[in-house]
Amino acid sequence: MIIKSFELEKIKSQNNKFILLYGSNNGHKSEIINNYFTKNFLGEVLRIDENEVINNENFITELLTKSLFDDNKIIVISRVTEKIFDIISETVEINLEGITIILNSGILEKNSKLRKLFEKENHLTTIPFYEDNNRNLISITQKFFQEKKIKVSQEVINLLVERSKGDRGNLKNELNKISNLSLTNKNINMDIVSKLTNLAENYSVFELSDNYLAKNSKKVSHILNENNYNSEDCILILRTILNKAKRLLRLKEQVEKNKNIDLVLSSFKPPIFWKEKEIVKKQLESSSFKEINRIIYKINDVEILIKKNTNSSINFVSDFVRNY
Repeated sequence: MIIKSFELEKIKSQNNKFILLYGSNNGHKSEIINNYFTKNFLGEVLRIDENEVINNENFITELLTKSLFDDNKIIVISRVTEKIFDIISETVEINLEGITIILNSGILEKNSKLRKLFEKENHLTTIPFYEDNNRNLISITQKFFQEKKIKVSQEVINLLVERSKGDRGNLKNELNKISNLSLTNKNINMDIVSKLTNLAENYSVFELSDNYLAKNSKKVSHILNENNYNSEDCILILRTILNKAKRLLRLKEQVEKNKNIDLVLSSFKPPIFWKEKEIVKKQLESSSFKEINRIIYKINDVEILIKKNTNSSINFVSDFVRNY
């Protein structure tokens, strides 16, 4: 059963215990999970990765055992892909008393088995999340500054919205930085915001990701040398490359069918911004299906390394993007 992100009250009436959130807007998904599902929840909230489920042969058995003896529980499974389909399709047939399972996935195609399963069954719920449009992001930004009683120009608001790249998660990260700065500096102007935000005067995470996928090794090295990334930036870099790599796979499939790159780029949904088209075209010409898939799987390995060795995160990411 499909529910729109603004129809969340329907979930309460349906009382469904399996919920699939999918799409590119990670910020909006996180907001819904934290504010609607887990906030004020009195039971246990368990956050795990898809790999932890797949590599656990006793996952379903453990769910059955714990559902008999434990209090209410929410299990949030992140970075979900088609690989988890068999486990989920088996699990949804079981009555898990007191357990709600939330699957957090990236973009899923219409022919995705996982997406089809959740769309056709009334006892399952799926919610698609698309990129925020500028109107939504401007509204969020204006409300934030009004609540914080911070005076900024429309120019500053437009800059923040532009740099969010359609994801309210990116936007809120930057708004929080400004909020912290405003405690000691009430004069928040265009120059300060340009220097403060991640996608500022140097090179953005998005530019690094684009040039990595286009195999512009010199540009990638230059970007890395010109920026001082922290551990949070490293995760953002990996996630950005992952999202762009998945989009590249979808584009590659359409190019194989239509044999016309320009036509595919102009008709692709969601639309590719005109400034991106040249670099995306180079990415398509530079990489094979096998190479793109290798990147996607490698990202997962690097993220695991970062979680285990936070202090070395920049080294892991630097090695990853320098070695194709």
